[in-house]
Amino acid sequence: MTILPVTLAACAAAAVLNIWLSIRIGAIRQAAGISVGDGGSEPLERRMRAQANFVENTPFVLLLVGFIELAGAGSWWLQWVAGVYIVGRIAHGFGMDGGSKQAGRMLGTLVTMLTLLGLAVVAALVAAGVL
Repeated sequence: MTILPVTLAACAAAAVLNIWLSIRIGAIRQAAGISVGDGGSEPLERRMRAQANFVENTPFVLLLVGFIELAGAGSWWLQWVAGVYIVGRIAHGFGMDGGSKQAGRMLGTLVTMLTLLGLAVVAALVAAGVL
């Protein structure tokens, strides 16, 4: 049986992060009395988009991490990439609230794009037999 410790840890962190993003949405829903949709609330819309953006990007990162690790090409750097990705997504979640935290959104976006691009290049090189 093959155990993928980096992938498992990254998936666990992503699951907890997704729960945190959901709880942040629920807090605004409860405070504003909005059950379905965004009710025209910009803060709720921002938090909903933060979670949606997380869900749109994270599966690609986790799949790339998993397949790179499964191919034996991950070594020590892969855990750092996964960790930086998670930290970037936390920054993005806070940054989507706007205001003084807005820089976190840009940081999170940059980390996400660089992570996806870097992992995609590594995966292509592994597939081509270069790595």
